[in-house]
Amino acid sequence: AGLPKWHLIILLFMFRSFNVHLTLTLTGPLDHDHDHHEDQVHHNANPDRCDGIEFDAIAPDEKGHTFFFKGDHLWNGFNGPAQVSSAFFRELDDYHHLGHVDAAFRMHNSEENGKHDHIYFFLDDKVFSYYNHSLEEGYPKDIQLDFPGVPSHLDAAVECPKGECNSDSVLFFKGEEVYNYDIATQLVKERQWAHLPNCTSAFRWLEQYYCFHGHNFTRFHPVSGEVNGVYPKDSRHYFMRCPNFGHGGEAKVPKCSEVTLDAITSDDSGKTYAFTGHNYMRLDTHRDGKHTFPIARTWKEVTNGVDAVFSYSDKIYIIKGDQVYIYKSAAPSTLIEGYPKSLNEELGIEGPVNAAFVCKDHHIVHIIQGQMMKDIDLSATPRVVAREASLPISGIEAGMCGPDGVKLYVGSEYYHYESPGVLALSRMLQEPKNVTPDMMGCVE
Repeated sequence: AGLPKWHLIILLFMFRSFNVHLTLTLTGPLDHDHDHHEDQVHHNANPDRCDGIEFDAIAPDEKGHTFFFKGDHLWNGFNGPAQVSSAFFRELDDYHHLGHVDAAFRMHNSEENGKHDHIYFFLDDKVFSYYNHSLEEGYPKDIQLDFPGVPSHLDAAVECPKGECNSDSVLFFKGEEVYNYDIATQLVKERQWAHLPNCTSAFRWLEQYYCFHGHNFTRFHPVSGEVNGVYPKDSRHYFMRCPNFGHGGEAKVPKCSEVTLDAITSDDSGKTYAFTGHNYMRLDTHRDGKHTFPIARTWKEVTNGVDAVFSYSDKIYIIKGDQVYIYKSAAPSTLIEGYPKSLNEELGIEGPVNAAFVCKDHHIVHIIQGQMMKDIDLSATPRVVAREASLPISGIEAGMCGPDGVKLYVGSEYYHYESPGVLALSRMLQEPKNVTPDMMGCVE
């Protein structure tokens, strides 16, 4: 109490300095440990999408593997645990430490700008372009440099090729706004689809468009935003394999030596379908991966498998027992009125049928029954067998005519002939070839 004023000032300064030092000493290392702990939790936490996750982004790569992003983790495909994103796309973590992706999409083939199966990632105001999982030179760059007129801090993005959209385009989502970006002209059209939920990620898969929100998704039309059907639906039923959730995920991939086909066909648009048991698989969708679906999902009137399938004049003919079902090829597949009809009424033959095929731009269906091939003119009325030929192959289960000729499948092997004419004249059994992973998505 009796100290001079200047002594008091010195003591007060010393006390404050000591207090600051004490505070830094006590809190500094604790804060550092806290940050380190948070960082460790950030990288070691293993999210489970079966708990119900809102994805940050979804995008396939050029090989048909689909990546689902959440925070700094991703899932590679519809099965399997979460993995750290930087293990697949290292530079995302090197350049940006936000620990998440705002939006992502795979650029489809585009002749206008030479891009081919690149993956674009959007983080804040930057865009990253990857090719074959390697960051391209010059990236990351400002979004406006690659996509002028497209805003930053996006919610979702998805490719839309010409034919599904009016031109090769990308749909960008931010809040309630949808930005349609024309790749060739770089013009942006802004619109609002009030009936569609705000998409936190978007996905084009097997020519369908999905808006993901929460752990749900809504399928929409990429031009109008129209939603048909009952939505939203829980993504765990369809896009991943989860306990107590049906429908979704991927079936076990068979070994190529175990593959057997009941039928195979390619329609006029190039869609190729392989049928086995109660399921079918699209073989032309390598960029989206090969996936099996119940036959009744697309051709709802057909149950318990098929015997033979062929395509002709924008229609798909499905033969089951002594019945023929004819569907319009265009999606959704619609059964032609008046069908099914009997084999005899439609093709002038009795069953059963082992295989059937039509070559593109031809009007002859080649029906295989046992070791006999019967040719029927589909342009004639009434339809009757015009020619028969004995074949050197027994046990034929499926057949298809394509640009490279005729393939006849017996178990996990197939026989290749240049044309139906060569097949009809053949008297020697050729050496069979094995079904390969590239053909059927099987494993060696």
